[in-house]
Amino acid sequence: MLYLAIDQHRKQLTVNIRSESGDVLLKRQVSTEWPRVRKFLEEVKKQSLSEGGFVVILEVCGFNDWLVKLLKEYGCGEVILIQPEKRSKKKTDRRDANSLGEILWVNRRRLLEGRSVQGVRRVRWPNLRDREDRQLTGLRKRLGQLRTRTINQVKYLLRKHNLEQECPTKGLDTIKGKKWLAELTLSSIDRLQMDQHLAQWKLWDEQIKKTAAEIQKRQAESKTAAVLATIPGCGAYSSLALASRIGPIERFPRPGSLANYWGLTPGCRNSGEATDRLGSITKEGSGMARFILGQLVLHVLRRDPWMKAWYGRIKKRRGSKIARVAVMRRLTTTIWQMVKHNEPYTIGGPPRRKLRVHAA
Repeated sequence: MLYLAIDQHRKQLTVNIRSESGDVLLKRQVSTEWPRVRKFLEEVKKQSLSEGGFVVILEVCGFNDWLVKLLKEYGCGEVILIQPEKRSKKKTDRRDANSLGEILWVNRRRLLEGRSVQGVRRVRWPNLRDREDRQLTGLRKRLGQLRTRTINQVKYLLRKHNLEQECPTKGLDTIKGKKWLAELTLSSIDRLQMDQHLAQWKLWDEQIKKTAAEIQKRQAESKTAAVLATIPGCGAYSSLALASRIGPIERFPRPGSLANYWGLTPGCRNSGEATDRLGSITKEGSGMARFILGQLVLHVLRRDPWMKAWYGRIKKRRGSKIARVAVMRRLTTTIWQMVKHNEPYTIGGPPRRKLRVHAA
């Protein structure tokens, strides 16, 4: 079998091919233009016929989709996606490709069998449905951020002239408030800027409405999202965002595995006799999942007395910020129980389950 490592960039692919014995057969760069990348993969396919096929290792990035699809089209046995490590001080594309090839060849048996490898964070390629749901919920988040940025620009113009307190309503996001903004007397440049911000605000509202309708439709079709929607404050957007970033729950053997996957477990630097050097959370998983959980914490603490009491005890010892992160992690383990056993959210935490006693 041939082992192909690819360091993917926008304009080129840096490739490294190893044989079954571990010898490097080819090191080169391939343009991402369709004729050239197809020609290269055709050559790899022909060369691998006598070797029993080929497998590929890639570092995950935001534009792997087209390459993963093309590799499968040319008969790739398996595409292994891994999370990139921290950037080296002596980083080049050729060194990255060679390092990926070494990881693939040394750990080829465990990787092809789907087993874990120490120091290698493997990424599961989501199915089409999950990819679309991730894209849709990510779009909704960006639209919300753009709308917030536009509203802040409107507030800046009002504060520039000390006019914010003259708004006839408590907030600006009302029919009466927006009408007041449109009729407000300002200088010519400020009026031009205000009109443009109001037009952008209207556009964001329209796009968010369309996106929310599609999210509502897709959330109703997801069993996992329906279960997650029972969490206090978890609507269609939040439940679909979390469900699409979980995938098959069977790949997480324990509740803590999901917390680790989302980067909510503390890092550590234990060396020698020191065994308690715990640091902040790793943040190696989905930033979107952590963002949603951070929003849900406020609703859960308001409606779950048991969780609020537990949060209060940690807050006294470590402070509110660490306590909120602890609630996010506990909420993640609760989500694992909910999805695993198809149960709704329960005030006070999931029911305790009896351990299975294995026969001697």
